[in-house]
Amino acid sequence: MAQTKRELVEAALHNQPVERVPVGFWFHFLDDQRNIDAVSDPSLEEKNLAGHKHFIEAWHPDFVKIMTDGFFQYPNPAVNRSIRSIKEAADIRPLGEESAWFTRQVAFAKKLASAYGKDIKLFYNLFAPARTLNFNQARVGGQEDLTVFLREDPAALKKVLDVIAKDYAALAEALIRDGGVDGIYLSVNNINKDTVSESDYRSYIAPSEIAVLEGANRANPENILHICGYEGVLNHLEWYKEYPFLAVNWAAHLEGVSLAEGKKLFGGRAVIGGFGQTDKDVIYVGSKAEIEQETERLLRESGTVGVILGADCTVPRDIDVQRFNWVRDSAASIK
Repeated sequence: MAQTKRELVEAALHNQPVERVPVGFWFHFLDDQRNIDAVSDPSLEEKNLAGHKHFIEAWHPDFVKIMTDGFFQYPNPAVNRSIRSIKEAADIRPLGEESAWFTRQVAFAKKLASAYGKDIKLFYNLFAPARTLNFNQARVGGQEDLTVFLREDPAALKKVLDVIAKDYAALAEALIRDGGVDGIYLSVNNINKDTVSESDYRSYIAPSEIAVLEGANRANPENILHICGYEGVLNHLEWYKEYPFLAVNWAAHLEGVSLAEGKKLFGGRAVIGGFGQTDKDVIYVGSKAEIEQETERLLRESGTVGVILGADCTVPRDIDVQRFNWVRDSAASIK
């Protein structure tokens, strides 16, 4: 009997043989993901749900990364305002599980899980506390360069991130336990590769990120780490080797680290990606033959066990989803 899509992805995540390598791509469904608020405007959530429905039914992906457009904001009054000193956020307290920010996201996840979770695995996108603080400050015109806060008072920054992490860890657990998704897709980056030391990152930033993964793992240990290289951001990938995730996705093209190299770097854990994400990459501009050739090249290099094909990050919204089927069909021919 052929493996179902859920069985294919589960096998890949756990480094077990698969009948064919699973495939997953994604893009945003709303024009402005960062600066809109679906908590206060339910129409944005409905538009996002409609985008997911159209996307899933257009090409029937092997799994779905739930795009949280409209939920990027973290409406904690301590950091949802312009701050220039991290000490201004010293009185931060968690929003808690009764907040609309919390309950609306669990309900949003549940709608998608109820519609599609029986057939495919769903992974809910969350941003790490440091990325969340950056997004908030960028939106309200505050200090979005977190290295300024790190130099000013690293202990105070850690306290703020740890409080944010309490909300996100609880949310991650509830999304899986009550929302019905299979896991989270946690987006991290180095903040600034050139100016933040590894010791500072491990001491002041990493604990909040690990806490969110641990929250998700309490509900189900099938969670994905995304080391974001969006808009040219580079990272020290090795800083994340000891994080408690099951599979990892990074910007293979931007970082210059192939799927095969990444699999070694991360101790043999499952890897996701391989294709570039931009409108200049083969997934967007290549012919059917070129996409098939790239698919074959990636799998000849990485092997077919513990590999899920996708992109470095989100692909352009106007991409023809038929291109994803070309990848999947080509991957199915490679044993």
